[in-house]
Amino acid sequence: MPFGAFDKLHFARFVVLKDETLGDLAAFGMPIPEYPVRLAFIGECDGPSKKILRELASHPIAKKGIKEIFSHCTDFRWSSDLFEWMRGHEVRSIASYANWRGRTVRQAHEEAKLRDALVRYIDRNGDVLADASPREIRAQLVGHIDELVENGEIALTRPARTPIGWWLKSTFHFLIPFLAAAAVGAIVWYFPFLLLPLLAVAVAFLLVFVVVLRAYEKSEPEVIARPTRAHAEGLAVNEDHDVTNQYSVIGSVKPSWFRLWTMTLFLWATEYGARHIYNRGHLARIRTILFAHWTFIDNRKRMIFFTSYDGNLDAYMEDFINKVGWGLNLLFGPGVAYPRTRWLTHGGSKEEQKFKYTNRRHELLTAVWYKAYPGLTAYDLARNARIRQGYEISLMSDREVLAWLRDL
Repeated sequence: MPFGAFDKLHFARFVVLKDETLGDLAAFGMPIPEYPVRLAFIGECDGPSKKILRELASHPIAKKGIKEIFSHCTDFRWSSDLFEWMRGHEVRSIASYANWRGRTVRQAHEEAKLRDALVRYIDRNGDVLADASPREIRAQLVGHIDELVENGEIALTRPARTPIGWWLKSTFHFLIPFLAAAAVGAIVWYFPFLLLPLLAVAVAFLLVFVVVLRAYEKSEPEVIARPTRAHAEGLAVNEDHDVTNQYSVIGSVKPSWFRLWTMTLFLWATEYGARHIYNRGHLARIRTILFAHWTFIDNRKRMIFFTSYDGNLDAYMEDFINKVGWGLNLLFGPGVAYPRTRWLTHGGSKEEQKFKYTNRRHELLTAVWYKAYPGLTAYDLARNARIRQGYEISLMSDREVLAWLRDL
């Protein structure tokens, strides 16, 4: 699988979706379902997924490798058109997060080489630079990079223009809540007598929601089990080989329309926020996530979650617990075996040991995982982008020059 041959592929993984926690549903009085063991292939790429799938299906080596892997799937045949088969089995995530929308694989590589070139120059010319002013240092560094770019030793490709179709879709998606609010406002403006009934309906809905929520929170069983040592050790084998780690998890949604409805609502809000608000290096207060996906499978009875993050798993979970534990409760509280919540936002992930047990127990072994820029964290990518921006800016204040030099 020559993933490195595809210059638009950030991350990729193969995961066997074999859920060993289905027995937890018995606590809810449900029969234990029998789902087929599935194979998931996940990739984060620049541009539309259709394009990268076509490239994978046409590459002579990758095509053979993917066919060998998918040949173990029940409905795949060697004679199948690989591209059409993958497109026919593609499942859209209900919510996705990208650390920095618009940052390409090429950009990540080029900006890393830019910083490396600057650091090497400073190391070689430290004695000369020691007596220079910040502006003089920057002038020498910029001149050195100009020479490298002119000689073709490094490249700084300009970002491609955003496709008009993508921009229009994104703009419409951004405007959806505003259009809905405007529609309600217009109704009230033209029919003011409807204001009080609408408010009454909204208040009644909120009250019913709160009552039903507390009833579920109090009555639902809390299924917490410690993961086996063998399971934890098997997962640890594939962790901490780089500054970034992978995480793949599967679980069942609690068997109630109310839980499914609330989960869907909050995931839609997450998708909206990740697309339009948290798209420049952080998800709420978390800055270590590179990509994340929430995806329903089996008629929305189960959820799979995939992410790539910097640091180790314990630090990742503690970061979430301490900074956005309420958000974890909103998104994962409707899942079977999640620690009991109170008023939706309290409890849950704050029960740290229970939360960690649940996460580890539902985690799947990521059989194959690829990262296009090993050794680089989300912080490194953001810093390298600032360095490039500082190099390309023609005029900088003294404070900006010092900030730019500190990034080096």
